[in-house]
Order: sequence, then C-alpha cells, then structure tokens
Amino acid sequence: MGCPIVLCIDDRPEPLEIRKAVLEARGFRVETVTSGFAAMKMLEKKPVNAVLLEYKEEGMDAEALAFQINQRFPNLPIILLSAYFEMPERILWLVDGYVMKSELPDGLVRVIERVMRCSN
Repeated sequence: MGCPIVLCIDDRPEPLEIRKAVLEARGFRVETVTSGFAAMKMLEKKPVNAVLLEYKEEGMDAEALAFQINQRFPNLPIILLSAYFEMPERILWLVDGYVMKSELPDGLVRVIERVMRCSN
C-alpha cells in the first residue's frame, strides 16, 4: 500500500502550502484545492484517504461541503480544522475529527492517523 493521500481544502494558498509541506514530511501524499467546487471535482476523479477542511472559508460553506462529501463519499473521513475553540454541534456530526489550529502540526497528524484507522 502506498502513502495515504490527504485532500486539503482552504481558500488561502499559503496555509495550504504549509500544511502540504508538514504532512508530506510526515509521510502523507497531499493534494490541495482552494474551493469546495474544486474539491468535489477532484474527489470524483481521484481517490483520497481523508479530507482536511478549513472551517472558515470565503465563498464556501464548510458545513455544506462536509454534508455534500458525506452524501457522495460516505466512507471518506473528513477532518475539520479551525481556530475556534467551540464548533456548532451540527457540523461536528458531519465530520470524523476536529483539530484546532493551535494543535498543529502534531495534533493534526494524530487525528488524520486515527480517522484513517477507523475508516479501514
């Protein structure tokens, strides 16, 4: 089995590049996109092992995107990333893991590994 692939979604390219570098240094392959629309197109074409979704996005509703991913790809783990300490319950029901930005990078890697183990 090859390296697990994580799809990172964020509307800002700089944090995406940082997350990509950190996760690749930890043995993951990383795909990045800057919109929910691009994420759904990529998921249709390329299988991934987990999705990392930024909570606050310009022009993208993270809750709606998580719902859409769950509908189309019900076994694909979704990890929510946010600077907020508390999240609405309705979005936490849609995701498999939640990481605060203050927990990066170690907390993120732990959650990715945990949700991928649970989905196998």
